[in-house]
Amino acid sequence: MVLSTKWLQHINAWQQSGLPQATYCQQQAINVRTFSARLCEYRKIPVAESQALIPVRIAPSVSEAIILRHAKGHQVDLPASLSAAWLAELLRCLD
Repeated sequence: MVLSTKWLQHINAWQQSGLPQATYCQQQAINVRTFSARLCEYRKIPVAESQALIPVRIAPSVSEAIILRHAKGHQVDLPASLSAAWLAELLRCLD
């Protein structure tokens, strides 16, 4: 049986709450026996299927920078978050 998102959310919330099942169910107005049955089904799901994907945002490190060096020794340090279009326009202006 595939558990609904609702039950997966309840099981995760209960696990994070640290509360006894009966207390969590009382607070959420859930039948304890139904919750226990869904928890039993959840525990039978193989680990690979029960793991949920979480959103991840990858951002450049604060220390990353774009460094432009001229042959005559001039240097410009720019943040790595600089847009590619802006950098391209800068390089066109320097030609």
